[in-house]
Amino acid sequence: MNTGTVVLIVILLVVLMFIAAIWSTYNGLVKLDERVNEAWSDITVQLKYRADLIPNVVETVKGYAKHEKEVFEGVTEARSAVMSAKTVKSAAKAEADMTNALSKVFAIAEAYPELKANGNFQKLQEQLQDVEDKIQAARRFYNAGAKELNTKLKTFPTNVINKIVGHFKVRDYFEVAEAERTKIESAPDVKF
Repeated sequence: MNTGTVVLIVILLVVLMFIAAIWSTYNGLVKLDERVNEAWSDITVQLKYRADLIPNVVETVKGYAKHEKEVFEGVTEARSAVMSAKTVKSAAKAEADMTNALSKVFAIAEAYPELKANGNFQKLQEQLQDVEDKIQAARRFYNAGAKELNTKLKTFPTNVINKIVGHFKVRDYFEVAEAERTKIESAPDVKF
């Protein structure tokens, strides 16, 4: 083999390795992006399920506390905000508002022992607790995926490759506002 052929083979190998690196990195970003999309979908499904339970809770409590119109309107507004949230930030804010509104409903329920003893209300509360646990799990899964994707997008050489061939964006985290985090962490354990 002459020197020209060796140089050509080396150049060809370097180009192939470069293409393979771009291909591999791009496919890795696609997989991470889809994982984050799937996690976001899980969150929206759980938020919708909880929002679908809310009218039943409100109607049950209304039967005992008809005079609490302002609280019920707050829950209805919070539910609408959850259902119409399109971004991570708007969903996080709507989630915090819903948690606050629901805490007021359950505070009202504390004043009515016969409501606390109502089997339908107890079942709804169990369903809400279950969906709250699922929302937290989905939020953790989403945030882990967003962290992995964001880290990858910000590190070399992926950041350069994304500028060349990609369209991937850094994702927002689904976070609870600090004021709401304090309320959640210090919220009393309500038992019916």
